[in-house]
Amino acid sequence: MVLPLAVSALLAGGAGTSAASPGTGPTAVVSMGDSYISGEAGRWKGNSLTNTGSRNGTDRAWTGSTYDPAKVYGTTAGGCHRSDSAEVRSAGAIADVAVNLACSGATSDHVFRSSNGGVAFKGEAPQADQLAAVAASHNVKVIALSIGGNDLGFADIIKKCALDFTLWYSYCYDDQQYAVDQKIDGVMAKVGKSVDEIRAVMRSAGYADSAYRIVLQSYPSPIPRGAENRYTQSDWSRLSTGGCPFWNRDSDWARDSLVPQIASRIKGVAAAKGVQFLDLRDMLQGREVCAKASKQVTSTVPASAQTSEWARWIDNNESQGLIQESMHPNYFGQLAAGRCLSLAVAQSATAGFSCKNTAGADESGMYLTPAS
Repeated sequence: MVLPLAVSALLAGGAGTSAASPGTGPTAVVSMGDSYISGEAGRWKGNSLTNTGSRNGTDRAWTGSTYDPAKVYGTTAGGCHRSDSAEVRSAGAIADVAVNLACSGATSDHVFRSSNGGVAFKGEAPQADQLAAVAASHNVKVIALSIGGNDLGFADIIKKCALDFTLWYSYCYDDQQYAVDQKIDGVMAKVGKSVDEIRAVMRSAGYADSAYRIVLQSYPSPIPRGAENRYTQSDWSRLSTGGCPFWNRDSDWARDSLVPQIASRIKGVAAAKGVQFLDLRDMLQGREVCAKASKQVTSTVPASAQTSEWARWIDNNESQGLIQESMHPNYFGQLAAGRCLSLAVAQSATAGFSCKNTAGADESGMYLTPAS
């Protein structure tokens, strides 16, 4: 079984591991799942059209002479993309140790135990098997899970909608909604199984279900509604300048139909499995790519959590980073997600919440409302 360095380091004799067991030893918060929690796009502090140097301060991989993504993603650069700003790393003092097992591109099959259908991914054992090692060496208190998006084909939906804007001059919402409707029952069954697999690992490690909490979260919308887009759809600015090549109709569908549909279904899984639900559908409201309420970074408009976009744009030509970073919460968005997690953990383990931002504020302005 190949373990990520974060887990290997813990098992190699990290502080206090010899005394660790359920209820004793150093506490841990663990993140599991896909790119929306692994830290994909954490390299970027907003979006800038400048393609040289630090890209006006947005590129955290800039060394002063070259680009080194390992500054942000460590040994997972080019793989799982576990950033230093990932949600579990940005959540503050939830536990003594933060362990990020999530991996960009992961599906539910990559979470399950290998003994129950789990599949290795990017050279690592299934995440539930990795969790077993962490549970044995630390007193796990919180497990945050983001899964299901890749099972539904998020990347393919984004690609199809972008191509319908740039090449085919047609809408994507109708055929993509049909595709989602055909898949979603099966996907949610797998999300539920992911929770079951985590429970099974923890029980085998000696944990009572009440000894820790699972936080099952939904997804934020990286693009705004059509009316909230600062570029009109009648020209090519959404593609060439904004990096958000989507028609108004498709944008409205994604923001007000697709993202809420997924959130509602994940909430249902959380309720059925008795775990906490964290709704992130509104987390990026006004901070999305191309949102009127946010700005691109320029030589005169510095990168700022108060004014910059909190999600990565689509860089079609990969003139800056990788296309896989597109449409994910960036550095600012990940700080916000971390704050959301810390706020949720401070509440009852069975209560569900929606996390929202305060216009014009940084991550400290995140707040919770009861999940709808």
